[in-house]
Amino acid sequence: MGLPEVLENIARACQRAGRSPEEVRLVAVTKGRSVEEIREKVLAYGTFPLGESRVQEALKKMDLLQAEWHLVGHLQRNKAKFAPRFALIHSLDSFPLAEALAKAAVKAGVRLKVLVEVNLGREPQKHGVLEEDLPELLARLRELEPLEVLGLMTVPPVGPEGVVRPIFRRLSELADRYGLPERSMGMSGDYVWAVEEGATLVRVGQALFVD
Repeated sequence: MGLPEVLENIARACQRAGRSPEEVRLVAVTKGRSVEEIREKVLAYGTFPLGESRVQEALKKMDLLQAEWHLVGHLQRNKAKFAPRFALIHSLDSFPLAEALAKAAVKAGVRLKVLVEVNLGREPQKHGVLEEDLPELLARLRELEPLEVLGLMTVPPVGPEGVVRPIFRRLSELADRYGLPERSMGMSGDYVWAVEEGATLVRVGQALFVD
């Protein structure tokens, strides 16, 4: 497929939904990809945020590539000290992790931008706060001045459109309810549905690197 086709699909999805393509940012997920692949398949087409699932892999690439780096995978508390290296953390899912992130932000002298991950599919093997616990977590996060909560993120269950699309729609509804502008949702297999349901950040990896 490749990056140009992904951008074209995003633009078409925006048109169908009555949105501007400028409302959606493509986060190129580079997990498992070499620096050479990233340069050829992503950066050759322009400047895009690069997303990594693992801190250690991201740190190695940061030394070789200048980019806006996002952490899109689960973050363990013992790795929170590295969070200020990222422009955005997509996967805040608990108050203890938030406290660790706030501590790291203070030490680094920065205000850390985060998204709260919501497990709307209620899958026990996945991370994220349950919907009924979201209001309390958001309220407590207001106590942590070093953190700036920009929006919500979700990873839906694997399934057909009838399963996945309602998850995306619900995340947008929750983001609207709490006045949060960013909605990180949609990956290589379902980003078009996510854009049609209000995604502002889509995390696409595999589709960018397949010829």
